[in-house]
Amino acid sequence: MQLLLYILFYPIIWLISILPFPIFYLFSDVVCFLTYRVIGYRKKTVRENLALALPHLSEKERRIIEKKFYSHMCDLFLEMIKTLSISQKEIEKRFTFSNLDVYLELEKKNKSIAVLCAHYASYEWVVSMNYYINHKGFGIYKKIANPYFDKLVKKIRSKFKAELITTKETIATIANNFNQGELSLYGFASDQSPKKNAAYHWASFMGHEVPVHTGAEMLAKRFDMNVIFLRTKKIKRGYYQASFEVLSEDVKSVPNYEITDRFLQLVEQQILEAPEYYLWTHKRWKYRNTKP
Repeated sequence: MQLLLYILFYPIIWLISILPFPIFYLFSDVVCFLTYRVIGYRKKTVRENLALALPHLSEKERRIIEKKFYSHMCDLFLEMIKTLSISQKEIEKRFTFSNLDVYLELEKKNKSIAVLCAHYASYEWVVSMNYYINHKGFGIYKKIANPYFDKLVKKIRSKFKAELITTKETIATIANNFNQGELSLYGFASDQSPKKNAAYHWASFMGHEVPVHTGAEMLAKRFDMNVIFLRTKKIKRGYYQASFEVLSEDVKSVPNYEITDRFLQLVEQQILEAPEYYLWTHKRWKYRNTKP
């Protein structure tokens, strides 16, 4: 059955990927109408999250954000598919870096680097960063149950010289590279909710005490990596710009969880600047204010 689903859907996915951008975004509008108006995909979760995170806004203001979010979410999903056929020249035009020199200077410190980012704006096209770096790039992702679609997603996200590793493979991969002396970059999207019983640290995020992922910080300390934050802005439809902020060049001297807390503060800033570009469909605040 899993193979059959893949055989049925792959031609559709490929056709979507080769659509010219004007038609591509018209198609995204249709998908958005079906997702938001007809299916109502996770609409209850989105509304609850917006109310929890942005209580200072009126319901009318949150509805405006909600509609913009669904349009962006559909663009984001389809842009991942578009990666199948997009050229290097096109991606370099659509996803730019305003201060790449900050990252490249960090490479000169002769350490591996942990890049922390959020599920904000375009976290799919961030992989194009591998065109510009000297370290070997690894993206960390959650494995998909269907092995055929999992392979496809790895193919899509690995197009720009990045190697994808699952969350379960992360520690072993970093340890092996460290022992081999291979300088690497590891991308962590660390803003979603961990399992409550696996949480080591709770922090304030958008006004609520929640469990947070600390794996990036702990691995950076264990393997003496420098840590940098990648902030992505949506300039206009289909165009993004990323910038970097160094979080630490001496992680072992930083008190535990301080880097994680700073990362969450920066994510909050992004959300408050343009909340429609955050991934509101995940139940990020499901364990809020229930710290043991």
